[in-house]
Amino acid sequence: MLTINVTVLLAVIVVRRLRRRTQARSRFDEKLTVVIVLALGVLIAPTQAGHGIRNSLGQLASGVTKAGR
Repeated sequence: MLTINVTVLLAVIVVRRLRRRTQARSRFDEKLTVVIVLALGVLIAPTQAGHGIRNSLGQLASGVTKAGR
């Protein structure tokens, strides 16, 4: 039996949609892409990878803040 991880499927959809030319997108396409990306973020957030991304971005933001002082 084939099992498809929803997060991986959404990631593939996002990459495919973002590779399209900007001029070819309608407003509906752009809104749909935003909704899909938000759903992907919700699915990634509670995972170990999501925590790692959050920690990395937090360290980056902290470094930028310290460098700006």
